Amino acid sequence: MSQSLRQELHSALTAVVAEMQQCVGQLLQALESERMALDGNDTEALNHAGSQKQQVLLRLERLDTERLQFQKELDTPSTTLESAWSAVMQSLHRCQQLNLRNGTVVNQRLLQVRNALAVLTGHSGESKLYGRTGELRANARSQVLAEA
Repeated sequence: MSQSLRQELHSALTAVVAEMQQCVGQLLQALESERMALDGNDTEALNHAGSQKQQVLLRLERLDTERLQFQKELDTPSTTLESAWSAVMQSLHRCQQLNLRNGTVVNQRLLQVRNALAVLTGHSGESKLYGRTGELRANARSQVLAEA
């Protein structure tokens, strides 16, 4: 591989990693927006944050594919990009923590809603079963299975 091609690939790889850093920053912002929407019970903002998060994740996935291709073409690890890549990985770890935090909030709220529905419908503490049509139901009351 010629030196000029090698340098061009390295420049492209550097640009991809820099763009990944920007995307991870956008993902952090989307996760913070998601948390604020959860705290404020703002469904419109929650939908917007979820959509934004999905778009950024798709972009990150495409960029990572490009990054891997450039690294494969270079055939040697780039030591100059180690610190930039390390920063991307640290930020992604922070994103993972924020996403888990938001997921915990969502799961707690879901449990609260299910408990409230159980109280309202009189089905608290009952196991959930699938009905004849495949729907999930929580009904432990007697039910006629057959008539003679």
